[in-house]
Amino acid sequence: MKPIKPRRALLAKGTIAAIVAVTIVLLRMQGRVWFCACQHIMVWSGDVWSEHNSQHLVDPYSFTHLAHGLIFALVFLALPWTRKWKLSWRLVAGVSIEALWEVVENSSFIIDRYRETTMALGYSGDSVTNSLGDVVCFIAGFVLASRVRWYWSVGLFVVMELVLLATIRDNLTLNVLMLLWPVEVVKQWQMGGG
Repeated sequence: MKPIKPRRALLAKGTIAAIVAVTIVLLRMQGRVWFCACQHIMVWSGDVWSEHNSQHLVDPYSFTHLAHGLIFALVFLALPWTRKWKLSWRLVAGVSIEALWEVVENSSFIIDRYRETTMALGYSGDSVTNSLGDVVCFIAGFVLASRVRWYWSVGLFVVMELVLLATIRDNLTLNVLMLLWPVEVVKQWQMGGG
């Protein structure tokens, strides 16, 4: 008889793979392209003001998805009912939420909202490749936060937010603010960075 533990871990990994597969199907149904229309596949695209933004595997906004992973790992650890779950199943729950966000983020409604209220005037949504990169960044942040003390995760989050603020005039905090409660002064400041 095989040990139960490896079977459970395999089930969690299979569940994550299934979530990613469903996400790909949903993104393609929304009309998301596989990768950049430029027909070049790049691992990194650093210019958030170019047509390459959100079209390649990772870009500066990938760090916001790494931050999602840090946040969810800490939240799941803090909540009494999720703290009891095995790490692998907390990760499954987190990936489910992140994958759902990738689908919602690439809906016409959210794309239009980004164009109206944020610095992303020409934003046309993520490529499937970029969405997969975002999910991988989420997983990396989640796993990292699960292996270090909570204050290292908080410190990394703060550093990433400050670096993104300094380099692209945007970060997770401003992204959420501008999506939910747009502030015109912030938008004008952000657009001055292009």
